[in-house]
Amino acid sequence: MRSLFITLLFGVVLLLQVPLLFADEGFRVVASIKPIHSILSSLMQGADEPQLLVKQGQIPYGYELDEQQKKDLSRADFIVWVGPELEKFLVEPMSGVMPQAKVITVLDDPSIKVLPSRWDEYRRDPFFWLDSRNMLILIDELTRELMAADSTRAHLYRRNRDALFKRMSELDRRLEYGYRGLKSGVGIAYYDTLQYFEQAYALKVRGRLAQNPMQDMDASRLLDGRSRMADGYYSCLLTEYGMKMPDLPLLTGSSSIKQAKLDSFGSRFTPGPDLYFQLMDYNTNAIKECLHHGTLEGEDVDTQEPAQSFYISGKFMLTDHNGGLVTEKDLTGKYQIILFGYTFCPDICPTSLQVLSLAMERLGDKAEKIQPYFVTVDPERDTVKAMKRFVGYFSKKIIGLTGSKSMIERVAEQFNVRYEKVVEEGMDPDMYIMDHTASAYLMAPDGTFITKFAYGISPKQLVDKINEYVP
Repeated sequence: MRSLFITLLFGVVLLLQVPLLFADEGFRVVASIKPIHSILSSLMQGADEPQLLVKQGQIPYGYELDEQQKKDLSRADFIVWVGPELEKFLVEPMSGVMPQAKVITVLDDPSIKVLPSRWDEYRRDPFFWLDSRNMLILIDELTRELMAADSTRAHLYRRNRDALFKRMSELDRRLEYGYRGLKSGVGIAYYDTLQYFEQAYALKVRGRLAQNPMQDMDASRLLDGRSRMADGYYSCLLTEYGMKMPDLPLLTGSSSIKQAKLDSFGSRFTPGPDLYFQLMDYNTNAIKECLHHGTLEGEDVDTQEPAQSFYISGKFMLTDHNGGLVTEKDLTGKYQIILFGYTFCPDICPTSLQVLSLAMERLGDKAEKIQPYFVTVDPERDTVKAMKRFVGYFSKKIIGLTGSKSMIERVAEQFNVRYEKVVEEGMDPDMYIMDHTASAYLMAPDGTFITKFAYGISPKQLVDKINEYVP
């Protein structure tokens, strides 16, 4: 009897441990590439973190899974990938996933606008995410599937969906508004990644040299592209980050054509909820800058510091949001963070100011060494009263600056800030937007330029960067 009791007791202990063992496994979600992973990360905030297969700094073309990734894939509960046109490395491993796993092949989703390849009518163009309207659809599709597969957290997915859908809608509206009626040069793309973007936003890309890095460039296309560049037919060459371009030197030759390196996979950005928005802003600004149209509100194309430092120089007189006079001498004595924007800005400026405000709070006593400024690029509408109301939403530490049109131009020129009024055809001319550089500039107490913070940085990242420069 004693032996039987011990056996039963041991069995009960094992049964009690089984739920704990399974609980540790969690709900295992896998995404193939960063744009998909970014959407899943947003939808799953507060739950398990989705796993990303294509590692940081790499692209799906020519990618191979390591043994651990194959194992993780075989145990996944929920898998999202684009399709065999893009992730050939997943075709064979997919046969080994669990029978009960939910597998979503985005290119097979009838709700998504899928375009045929311009190189093979029987294949599909995989770059669906470069149309933000497709991502609005995908958000709802993934939300429904996550709620069905993990019903205990359905309320969480629904809540996250609402926040993400609002953010994506704002991006879609801003992209459409920023490109509508765009008058610009004609571009040529080294690789054919932009078909969705071209159709969604009426982008002028008239030449494409190769389908992807896995396909050799046709000699006739190479020679034709080189000839047209030399003749000035194209004003911009669009290349892709992380994609090898062995024929680039031969293509450009002695041509001085302007180039922009896109990042359609988000390879240079940190994986997470913000990545998709960062890559879309980055690509958009890179394209518009290359086509000589200035910069859309968002991350600057040139995220590098200027080759040489510069000083705040030249006399100017601006007015702060309290009506006081501010000259070039006032912009010294402390470290300064200078941000350009305007009060009618629908999204980017409020986000940047909020990030700056949170960073100043987290800096503690060090914040006393820094004076943040918000300089308008829209002096026609941004009166002293409007500036005071706007900066008051964010932080008492931020000083808003306005002035005459010519004075704003002088200050912007010193910082190499570009801005342009954009009036949509058929709309009220007073309801214009301002395309503008969205970086923040860190200046030393003597007015020397230190570094530039690109749009999209988080409050923590901004604090870490400031701590590198401000003792």
